Amino acid sequence: MIPVNEPLLDGNEKKYLLECIETGWISSEGPFIRRFEEAMAARVGRRHAIAVSNGSMALDAAVAALGLGPGDEVIMPAFTIISCAAAIVRAGAVPVLVDADPATWNMDVGQVKSRIGPRTRAIMVVHIYGLPTDMAPIEVLAARHGLKVIEDAAEMHGQTCRGRPCGSFGELSTFSFYPNKHVTTGEGGMILTDSDELAVRCRSLRNLCFKPPRRFVHDELGWNLRMTNMQAAIGVAQLERLDEFVARKRAMGARYTDALSGTAGLRLPLRRDDTAENIYWVYGIVLEDSVPFDADEAMRRLAERGVDCRPFFWPMHEQPVLRRMGLFEGERYPVAERLARRGFYVPSGMALTPAQIDAVVAAVRNVFA
Repeated sequence: MIPVNEPLLDGNEKKYLLECIETGWISSEGPFIRRFEEAMAARVGRRHAIAVSNGSMALDAAVAALGLGPGDEVIMPAFTIISCAAAIVRAGAVPVLVDADPATWNMDVGQVKSRIGPRTRAIMVVHIYGLPTDMAPIEVLAARHGLKVIEDAAEMHGQTCRGRPCGSFGELSTFSFYPNKHVTTGEGGMILTDSDELAVRCRSLRNLCFKPPRRFVHDELGWNLRMTNMQAAIGVAQLERLDEFVARKRAMGARYTDALSGTAGLRLPLRRDDTAENIYWVYGIVLEDSVPFDADEAMRRLAERGVDCRPFFWPMHEQPVLRRMGLFEGERYPVAERLARRGFYVPSGMALTPAQIDAVVAAVRNVFA
């Protein structure tokens, strides 16, 4: 079975991990934490970076740091991972959805204006799969209506939007370092900001809101979101090779597209749009209506041929847990619904070889011949 993802860990990861063990700095207090934070901040042009335990909790902390809560509405894409909506809902705020763009799979920025209401406090932008959401109109709307912007750049390591690094937009931006990301720490995340005040706030929320002079006397509740020095050591080694990794992913995407172009019934990811060249966090495929089966059946047939795949995100308005909360009653987002049912992605991990790509292509052609 060709795995859907396998990380590449053949740089300085082992060397830096041994340094952690030999020095005894294995907890969240070690020097690689600051080194990783500073390197990430420099990479995206931010003043502050706060390493945390994972990308999902980076979103929770970002929502809390901005003071979003009951009665507040946050505009976000219908087509994304549930972590985004969960962070809003757990804060007591209300997610307001925007449908996806059928070409880029990101939120349709042309619909955002119509979703702004008297209770809107923020816009959560999520870049999906390889191309960035166009941030220019989002910034204009946010400035005009006095809204905060959270940029979820979890899948966008090394990507830009109109020449500006993803992760540099909004009051707060977040990254994930899950094993399928361009930069991985196994589990891990990062919050970035240019605000001194928000940086202090996020660092406090990350560390149980300990405050001097009495460490164990608390004025508010935070979380234990600390990243370990060992995770950060892997992150430093990975970040050293980010440009190489982006080039590697683009080469994978080009190889897939060149080989699969013209295959009947398949809509392949865009190579580029007006904002950027695709970095192919994953290589997604959407089935045309002419294909008489859905993505689940396509993945089953590919698994029979030794190819591991994953489905696209399921839309927020169709999530049972959110519907039970009374959210999104009667709402429809047809593009997101179609992507969820007709979309999947093939193996595209960092360690994928050209020979494996060719084997995947052969399997895909066989299924859709």
